[in-house]
Amino acid sequence: MSAVEEINCHSYADLTDDILCATQPLILRGLVKHWPLVLAGQDSKQSAADYLTQFYNQKPVYAMVAAAQEKGRFFYNSDLSGFNFTRKSYQLDALLKQVLSMADQSETEAVYVGSTSINHILPGLRLENDIPQLTDKPLVSIWIGNQSRIAAHYDVTDNVACVAVGKRRFTLFPPEQLDNLYIGPLDFTPAGQPASLVDFQQPDFARFPKFKTALEHALVAELDAGDAIFIPSMWWHHVEALSDFNVLVNYWWRQVGEHLGSPGDVLKHAMLSIKDLPQCQRDAWRQLFEHYVFSPVSQVHIPDQAKGMLNPIDDDMARKLRAMLLNSLNR
Repeated sequence: MSAVEEINCHSYADLTDDILCATQPLILRGLVKHWPLVLAGQDSKQSAADYLTQFYNQKPVYAMVAAAQEKGRFFYNSDLSGFNFTRKSYQLDALLKQVLSMADQSETEAVYVGSTSINHILPGLRLENDIPQLTDKPLVSIWIGNQSRIAAHYDVTDNVACVAVGKRRFTLFPPEQLDNLYIGPLDFTPAGQPASLVDFQQPDFARFPKFKTALEHALVAELDAGDAIFIPSMWWHHVEALSDFNVLVNYWWRQVGEHLGSPGDVLKHAMLSIKDLPQCQRDAWRQLFEHYVFSPVSQVHIPDQAKGMLNPIDDDMARKLRAMLLNSLNR
């Protein structure tokens, strides 16, 4: 394992377009150290909780709760027929009070509020705690809890994750380590994305021998409050909240227009329509995808006005393609 490259961010100007389009993870030391939320957390956990509560609009939040014996790991049960946690609805102020009451206890259940829209439950928070270059990004979320371990997974989007309170450790792997991470079910997942079945704290190398190779390519980042990390799209990341009270704010976005579809939908459709074809037909479809999608060949023999979906996809063509897909799927 190696450390993630890092830069010291003395101002938001250090967060350049090159960073936000990078293909490698990067630690952004001190990027949000001046946020009032970060400063409140440095005063005390209670100050951070009080600061958040002043923006709370009383809408319920949803948390995952795992028993103390799970040691903060939110995961499947032993036979992957369910999960080792329950989902509960809370009032945020009550949840914060509960988490703080468990602080400094050696054996306690783990509580984890994941990916909750800040605009939905904490309107006004971003007026004082935001990154100018990312203000218009489509999804800004908050994550709150005590010590937790979230299995390695990928996001389709690029991501800037900001540690506001507590400490976190990120263990990251490039996309090509897919086969060495032993990914679980695609359609039954703990938190929405397919996740590695390896327990990073106690890896079972007899069951998962190729994980040793994954570790040779792993990058590790340990972040304090005020630090951030850029995680490129499709990079696998295992996330540990190391403190007994943690708050993280993250920004997700894609480098393409909102009119374009989700690649995950394509994978599902391919599972439905290609995976079980005879090998020779799968090989033919692999060639078509390579020719038109992954390494597109210039179609100079077709006039531009006749290329249709072979031209760059704009809003109008995206609507036409969605209509074609809906008609096909509804047959």
